[in-house]
Amino acid sequence: MSATSVKSPNRKLTSRKNGSFSDRRLKPAEIAREVQDVLESTQVIDIHTHLFSPPFGKIGLWGIDELLTYHYLEAEFFRSSDTTPEEYWKLSKAQRADAIWKALFVENSPVSESTRGVVAVLQAFGLPTDAAGLSEARRFFQAQSIESHIRKVLKMAGVSDVVMTNDPLDPQERPVWTGAGQNDPQFHAVLRLDRVLCAWPDHWQQLAREGYAVDEDASGKSVAEVRRFLADWHKRMRPLYMAVSLTDAFQFPEESITGKLLSEAVLPTCRELDLPMSLMIGVRRQVNPRLRLAGDAVGKADMRAVENLCRSFPDNRFLVSVLSRENQHELAVYARKFNNLMPFGCWWFLNNPSIVEEITRERIELLGTSFIPQHSDARVLEQVIYKWHNTRRTLAPILANSYQLLNADGGEITRQKIQRDVNRLFRANGEKWTGMRGN
Repeated sequence: MSATSVKSPNRKLTSRKNGSFSDRRLKPAEIAREVQDVLESTQVIDIHTHLFSPPFGKIGLWGIDELLTYHYLEAEFFRSSDTTPEEYWKLSKAQRADAIWKALFVENSPVSESTRGVVAVLQAFGLPTDAAGLSEARRFFQAQSIESHIRKVLKMAGVSDVVMTNDPLDPQERPVWTGAGQNDPQFHAVLRLDRVLCAWPDHWQQLAREGYAVDEDASGKSVAEVRRFLADWHKRMRPLYMAVSLTDAFQFPEESITGKLLSEAVLPTCRELDLPMSLMIGVRRQVNPRLRLAGDAVGKADMRAVENLCRSFPDNRFLVSVLSRENQHELAVYARKFNNLMPFGCWWFLNNPSIVEEITRERIELLGTSFIPQHSDARVLEQVIYKWHNTRRTLAPILANSYQLLNADGGEITRQKIQRDVNRLFRANGEKWTGMRGN
């Protein structure tokens, strides 16, 4: 889809003479309404998700049981239940969902960001939000056709394009890519390299079995062969960018296999293929392994690694998201110094309205509209409904306040200018950085 705006299902668009946006100067009292209207009517490119198009089958998660057993809610569940992780993991998925519903939605008020999100999804589909059990919600989702359900959900969320996360070494994904592939125009691939860059000793043999002359130490022909591997998978996937998630201990430069492959294989290949490199920095893995995926945490990273990368590779483009709130100001400052750096989103533990508001205000004050304000990071399809609703709701007063300040200082605010700015934040920055419309 290439349209930049769609009529919101929840709000009537303000009428315009001759069907065009007004270019008259807005009065101060009109600004907030116009900002709200533009945000709700402009489709977004979701630049980072863990969603999948229909050809991937069961890898794509959707429905009430998946929403409730999302690892954010699992972490909350263990704080509000006497059930131990060991007992929980023995349950079926439906039993886990029932237990979470009872503990977080029946016995407690769902006031956290994640639990409110489930309530918002149920409300969006006209399902009961205060039921004692999940039978009606399960019947509804089981009756859906996944293809039509995806279209409906994305329309409800105001999302035109979904950027996936695709691991070429994932045994569940590989059959799709080595077979017919995926050609859904709303879904775009990303070449994820965590196993190659961060777990090489555990995965190099998989490349070797596929005919790439690599070894455990990444010596000899390994660098050249990793570049060949990346070029081959670029041909299969046509990804918008390459990506890796990194811990808070990430350093660059560094005498390690990760540092060697990043600097000598991945970044040169990105440059040759004209692809950005996405770095998501700040995860502390499995601080509580009993919780499995919910057991990861956050750490403050040394942002000089980003500085060194941007300076050492000026012809590469970097998409960067950092997980620690304490790193956000540094990231925005570095973006002022390096025009090959694009900050994006408020990731994971930062995706709470109070923190999103702070980070977004800071970025606007330092960068204007030259950043990507949010991505959903959704793992379950229906999450995009509440995550993008929340994003629009949080952005509205931030942008309105910025325009009010500009108006008070003598700047002219029009509907056209608001639409231009929102298009840049929601679409154009991502399109330009990734070359999306050329893929």
